[in-house]
Order: sequence, then C-alpha cells, then structure tokens
Amino acid sequence: MACVLEAPLRMSVLSEVTASSRHYVDRLFDLDPQKVLQGVIDMKNAVIGNNKQKANLIVLGAVPRLLYLLQQESSSTELRTECAVVLGSLAMGTENNVKSLLDCHIIPALLQGLLSPDLKFIEACLRCLRTIFISPVTPEDLLYTDSSVISHLMGLLSRSQYTQEYICQIFSHCCKGPDHQTILFNYGAVQNIAHLLVSTSNKVRMQALKCFSVLAFENPQVSMTLVNVSVDGELLPQIFVKMLQRDKPIEMQLTSAKCLTSMCRAGAIRTDDPCIVLKTLPCLVRMCSKDRLLEERVEGAETLAYLIETDVELQRMASITDHLIVMLADYFKYPSSVSAIADIKRLDHDLKHAHELRQAAFKLYASLGANDEDIRKKIIETENMMDRIVNGLSESSIKVRLAAVRCLHSLSRSVQQLRTSFQDHAVWKPLMKVLQNAPNEILVVASSTLCNLLLEFSPSKEPILESGAIELLCSLTQSENLALRVNGIWALMNMAFQAEQKIKSDILRGLSTEQLFQLLSDSDVNVLMKTLGLLRNLLSTRPHIDHIMSTHGKQIMQAVTLILEGEHNIEVKEQTLCILANIADGTTAKELIMTNDDILQKIKYYMSHSNAKLQLAAMFCISNLIWNEEEGSQERQDKLRDMGIVDILHKLSQSSDPNLCDK
Repeated sequence: MACVLEAPLRMSVLSEVTASSRHYVDRLFDLDPQKVLQGVIDMKNAVIGNNKQKANLIVLGAVPRLLYLLQQESSSTELRTECAVVLGSLAMGTENNVKSLLDCHIIPALLQGLLSPDLKFIEACLRCLRTIFISPVTPEDLLYTDSSVISHLMGLLSRSQYTQEYICQIFSHCCKGPDHQTILFNYGAVQNIAHLLVSTSNKVRMQALKCFSVLAFENPQVSMTLVNVSVDGELLPQIFVKMLQRDKPIEMQLTSAKCLTSMCRAGAIRTDDPCIVLKTLPCLVRMCSKDRLLEERVEGAETLAYLIETDVELQRMASITDHLIVMLADYFKYPSSVSAIADIKRLDHDLKHAHELRQAAFKLYASLGANDEDIRKKIIETENMMDRIVNGLSESSIKVRLAAVRCLHSLSRSVQQLRTSFQDHAVWKPLMKVLQNAPNEILVVASSTLCNLLLEFSPSKEPILESGAIELLCSLTQSENLALRVNGIWALMNMAFQAEQKIKSDILRGLSTEQLFQLLSDSDVNVLMKTLGLLRNLLSTRPHIDHIMSTHGKQIMQAVTLILEGEHNIEVKEQTLCILANIADGTTAKELIMTNDDILQKIKYYMSHSNAKLQLAAMFCISNLIWNEEEGSQERQDKLRDMGIVDILHKLSQSSDPNLCDK
C-alpha cells in the first residue's frame, strides 16, 4: 500500500512548492504595467541566492513571459532592465537553468536588447549574456552566428566600465581555437581592448588581460601584433611585465605570464629576453610552490611546461630555480591527511581535483627533461619518481595517463636511464598495457616511447618482444593516423636492428608483403624512409640476407625498382641504393641483381648521377658485386665490364670529390 501512496505524496509536495511560487508568475500577466514591474522586482528579490525558487519559476513558465516583456517595445525601459536582471539571476543557478534559458532562445533576445540606446538596459543584457556564456553548457559558436554581433560588441566597449568588463569576459570565454581568434582579431579586438589594460578598474584590467591570454595562445599572428602595440607610450610586453609583479593579485600575475609565454612560443619575444628569463619564468616557478592554491599550482606548472618545452636553456634555468624539481614532488602528495586546509569545502574540492596536480607535474617534468641528461637524472632520482610514473600510466583520468606517458617518453631519451631505472622498474609492462587499447593521442606518445625502449642497447627490448609487440606494431602500421603509422614502422625498424633471424622473419610475416608495398607507396616521406630503414635492417648479415631474399626476393626487388623509378627525393633514393648494396653483399642474394638487367642499368645510371651521395651508394653496390674472394666474381666482373662500368669508374677516379675518388 505504501508504494501506491508514494507518487501522489510527492506530487502534493511539488504542487505545494510551486503553488507558493505561482503568484510571482501570475503577476507577470497583470494588465497594469506598474503591477507587472513590481511583480518582476519582487521576483528578483525572491530568487537571489535561492536555487529552489529559481527552478520553480522556470518550471512554472516564467522565462518565456520575462523574455516577451523584455522584447516588447511598449514595455518601459525600467521593466525591460528588471526582466534582464531576473533572467541573469536565473542563469546563475544550475546548468539545467541555463539549458532551459537557451531552449527559450534567450541569446537572440538579449543580443537584440543591445541595440537599445539605454545604457542601464544594455549593461543588464550584457551581464546576463556573460553569465550564460561562461556556463559550460552554452555553445561558444552562438556568439559567432551573426558577424554584426562582434562588431556591435566592439562598439559598446567604450560605453562604460561594466560593458568593458562583461564584453571582455564574454570574448575570453567564447574564444576557443584559431577560428574564433581570427574573427575577433579581424574585428579589431587587439586595438579595442589594449587600452583597457591601463583602466582604473581592476576588474576591467583583469578581463582585458584574460582576453589577450586566449587571443595569443598558439597564435603567431596575434602574438606578433601584440609585441608592437603600445598604450600611453608603453609597449604591451612592458605592461604585462608590470602585471607580473609580486604585489599584483595572483590571477593577474599568472595571466600576464601566460600572455608573455604565448608571445615567446610564437617567436614574438626571444627566449633569452630578460622579460622571459628574469620575470616570466621565475613568476611561473613561484606559482608551483606549496602555499599557492591548487588551481594556481596547476596553471603555473602547465604554463611553465609550455614555455620551456622546446628551449634547452630555459629548461636548464627552470630546473635550478627554487628547487623546482623537488617542489614538484609535492604535487603527488596533495592533499595529504596533514594538509592545513581548515575549510572543509576547499578540502572536498581539492580531493576531487588532486589528479590535475599530478597531470601538471608530469607535464612539467616532461618539458624539463626533454633535452638535458643531467636534468633527467635529477628527475628520476626524485623520491619514488618511477613508481609515480608507473602508477600514472594506469590512472582512471585520461589526462593523467597522457601526461604520465609524455613524461616517460621524455625520460626514455636517456641511454643511461633506459639501461638502469627503466629496467629496474620494468616500465615496459605498464607501457604495453597502455598500448592495448587507448585513444590515439595516448597511443602516439606511448608508441614513440616504445621506439626508444626497442633500441639495441635497451635491456627492455627482449621482454617487449616476448610480450607480443610485433603483432601490436604491425597493426599500428595500418592505422589511419599518420603519427601511429610512423611510430609503428619506426619501432619495427629499431627492433630489426642487429636482431636474430627469427625476429626478422616474424616481422616480415607480421607485416605481409601487401602491407610492405602499402607502406612503400605511402604519401608521407617519413613513413617511406622508416620502411626503407626497416628493410635495410632486415637485410643485414649474409645468412639473413640470403634467407630473406630466398623467401621474399621477388617482392623486394619489385619494391626497389618501384622506388628508383618514382619521383622521390635524394635521401629516399640513397636509402634504396643502400638496400641494394646490402642485397649485393649476400652470397646467393646477389644473383637476384646480376640476373636483373633493369636493376643493373639503374645502378649504372646512378653512378653517373649529379648527386655525389647517390653515386657513392651506387658504387657500394658495384663494390659488393665484384668482391674478388667470392665465388663467381670473375663472371660478374666480366658482365659489368661489358656494360661499361669500368669506363665510369675511370671517370670517377678523376672526380674532385675525395670520397668518390677513393671509392
């Protein structure tokens, strides 16, 4: 019986709640405009800070009526303004509230409101638009559907400090990626917003700064423009540096550092410029310290990782600033049971977001260790570092996994570490696990790391082979993703280097002749070069050359012919001639060249080529074919003499190139 009563009981509670809110909505339909206005004002007071009341009013249909009143020409400006304020308050509730407002087409109505001459009404519409656009459920593209909107917003920037604050906030939230950056740039965002950096209002300065931080991110065009813009006789980089100072709010310091970082990465500011070395880098390191809030530490570390990612001098400098490498180790211990967080809400928030700290630390470690062997050593010697990376590879957060793989990839460039730490911690095991089923962005970095673990001096090479790597890598070579194809073939190339015959045969079997041809006709030169490198490694040491050519000779000779006849660059043709030279070094394999007049003519042609590298490679082929101590050398020499090879050799012995002359 209780179950039957459950639903009606709930309904009665709901109807009671909504009944208490209904009179607010009913008053919006009153015929007396004054009573409607008072009703809207009362509604405004009722919803402030009351999410339940907001939800009730939305359910009862307040939004369409408020939007109707807001758009009516006959409504007084005061009424329209109050409607915009209430709608803004409703938008500050839950994400569901924002969805309901979007479903009622609130954005076009508010944008229309911006055409009004009344400043107070414009500000109320902008405040509401700002609240809606900063919600994660609002598609940014809604701002760009009509190009006149951006132009009009630029025009409204001069109206008041409120319009400046809200419009900059809308722009910085809705600027996602190069297309949006280009639109805002073309509508004069830089010129219109630059002077706001010296506004008397802190809020305006902050929002203008955020705008520049998103406009310049990974955008050389904007960055190159910013570096030459001046406000009141001062260049923007100088203004940004002033905003980096310790007495400025943390958010301002961080955002200025982001602007300067983007400009530096775009080449608009040199990496050795004092504003980067003495100001931006130390500021970002400061943000990584224990006493900063979680989000400041995350943003500081990620921005610093981006700043130093490609510059070895900045990496060295960062590594010795404020014990950064040790300081980052704290990112993995937070929040601990002894964290001095008195605020329970804060502790709850930080527990939920602690993974972001780990991700940021891995990213920064990856950048720090990208080039310098000593820095890598320091990172690996940091307490439990390898264990932390191994744990990171299996975290539930995809971003942490990606950052951990990036960190591992960076450290795997070290010969010393591949032989020691990587082996001690059997890093290859979790790495192979990651490669089994991961999204492409993780696969690309993980397969790059695997390439390094398969180098001939790496002790991990053996166990990786035993765990079924060949099959995995052969499947990567068939990927639609170019980077994965390159990494797959690259790893196989490393695997084949000085490998035993069984491994080489397994690779050829796993790849299949059809796939090999597919890779040799790949449109990307990187894939082609790595495939030729693989062939060259497979065809090394005589017994291996003879064995492989006895089973795959016909197809390999076909492939070589195909490339030597094709439109390829010098490096590709040189690599192909080197493969021929390896085949010519085989005992029985060389007959496949001697009985193929087409190939012999090609070798002869390249001996007289204008490029010395190709001439040398072609001569290696001849040298291996005519070696005196080998059986049948006399017949081979006679055949080549008849072809006119000796005459070419006479000519080459007079060459001005000492290498050619000697050969």
